[in-house]
Formats: sequence, C-alpha cells, structure tokens
Amino acid sequence: MPRSLWRGAVSFGLIFVPVDLFTASKENALPLHLLDSRDFAPVGYQRMNKSTGKEVDWGHIVKGYEFKKGQYVALSEADFKHANVKASETIAVDTFCDLAEVPPMYFHTPYYLAPGKGGQKVYTLLRKSLLTTGKAAVGTFVMRQRQHLCLIVPSAQNLMLITLRFADEIQPFAQVKRAKSIDEPSAAELSTAKRLVQGMSGAFKPERFKDTYRADLRRRIQEKIRRNQIHTLEVSTATKSERPTAQVLDLMSALKKSLQLKSARA
Repeated sequence: MPRSLWRGAVSFGLIFVPVDLFTASKENALPLHLLDSRDFAPVGYQRMNKSTGKEVDWGHIVKGYEFKKGQYVALSEADFKHANVKASETIAVDTFCDLAEVPPMYFHTPYYLAPGKGGQKVYTLLRKSLLTTGKAAVGTFVMRQRQHLCLIVPSAQNLMLITLRFADEIQPFAQVKRAKSIDEPSAAELSTAKRLVQGMSGAFKPERFKDTYRADLRRRIQEKIRRNQIHTLEVSTATKSERPTAQVLDLMSALKKSLQLKSARA
C-alpha cells in the first residue's frame, strides 16, 4: 500500500472523520534530462552557497523569509507546524455546495481520502451523506507548509479530495486580449451548431484517449538509437503548418458538412 501524504481528520460541526490522504494522479512524461549541446554531458542542479560558492548538503538547508535586503528569518519544521496546529491537522469544512457551482478553472489536483484508524463508520456516514444530498464539502487544510482550498466529493466506494486554487490565484478574464467586437452567429447557424453538438454528445470515457504524442516521441527516440544517432542534433526540416483560423468563408456550409461526416461515421 502506498504511503499517505497527509494524516489528520475532516471536521464539520462537531464531527471528526480520521483520514489518510493519498495521491490520485501520476505523471507519464518521458524522463528527459538537460544536456550540454557541446559534449552531451548531463547538466546537473547544484545547491550552491552564494557566499562561498560551495555545494550545500541537504541536511544544512533550511527555509527563510527575506524581511529586508540580505536579512532573513529562518523557519524550522516546528515553526511551520505550530503556526496553526489545528489547520495542520484537520480539513476544516466550511460549506456544503453543489459540485456544478465550482468553476472548472479552480480545480487543481485530485487525491484519495481513505478512512483512518477507527474512522470507517463516520467516514461512510460522510460519504453517504454527500451522495444522497448531491453535495460536495468545501474546506481548507495545510499540507507541505502551504494552506489549500479543497473539495471533498463522494464516489460509489470512497471519498476524493480535490485541491482548488484560491480566488486571488485566478486571472480575471478582463486581462485577456479580446476582439473589439463580436460577430454574432445567425439563428440558423446556431441551430445547426446545436445539432452538431447533440450529434457528437456521449458519455465521458477517459480510457478512449491516449497520449499519442508521447508514444510517437518514444518511437522517434528508438529510431535514433537504432540508427546510432545518439550524439547528433537534427536541424528542423518540418514545414511550419498553417494555423486554422476562425474565419470560415461559409460557416453554414462547414457546419452542414460536419453533420454529414458525423452521420456517415455513425
């Protein structure tokens, strides 16, 4: 069984649910390394003391806050923990809301919540309460010296915890460059587009989707190994592809052709 990342309790009202937190995602990126293009030697990450120029062992590294130029307050693990003991040991539920009320841009990282020692009954009570009411729990907790906003959501067998971004971590859309004017579609175009959306609708099946780019890159790596091209850099000969534009000369025609393609594949 994997090691828990955090151990504490979910608190709501006077109820405490002992829980363990486990990661629910993993990275599948290819393990690429930084190399010096002159001799293809690995480029390492060194922890250098800026005063002496010498490498510092992890055992001598602490975190510090620069309160004035060149002056720091050093912080130990005890400082982080005792800054707010309750926040470090509990997921404090503030609100129960509908999951659909949380905008997608707030979602961050998923985790599994497992019942802690002696907490199976109250864990099941919380999970079934959320399932039957259709609600998710909104709360906060501290992990790895940082406070997180989070959602606790139920599934058929367990509870999930999803960390959320705080409101001040979301960039307002007003800062995004937008077109000065919006060309509204006609009623006929909108009706046809809705038919296309309905025709392409279906259940969410993530297992249908594969990381084909990673597989293609792995094949290219294997091909370079086969050709003994292990210390050569290839000059890009790929032609720059034309980016598709939103300016379709005949939007209605494109919509109708899309519907026809969908019908032919069905």
